Amino acid sequence: MTDAKNMALLACEALEDKKASDIKVIDIEQITTLADYFIIASGSNRNQVQAMADNVDEVLGKAGYPCKQTEGYSSANWILLDYGDIVIHLFDEENRLFYDLERIWRDGKVMDAKELKEEQ
Repeated sequence: MTDAKNMALLACEALEDKKASDIKVIDIEQITTLADYFIIASGSNRNQVQAMADNVDEVLGKAGYPCKQTEGYSSANWILLDYGDIVIHLFDEENRLFYDLERIWRDGKVMDAKELKEEQ
């Protein structure tokens, strides 16, 4: 398993632990050099979105994957966590609908966390 896929799996598990909704993984490796995977998830309020970010950071940090950049944590309507090979987008529900990253990155392979696990 690649580091990127391992990071994506760990991140999805960390998000599931904090009850993130509608977790989507987009395999963008073939269409951009930005990252191998985008992970998109929603939280119902500011505190949950921040808790999701904190848990991902803790789980990936313990696994030896430090976060390179974090954006939007204080407002928590869209938190971006950049781990190099994966980029995690955590939204409140309203902003997820507004920015619709799944549509923008539709050329990538969209899957949910379960499908990512099955690809191992």
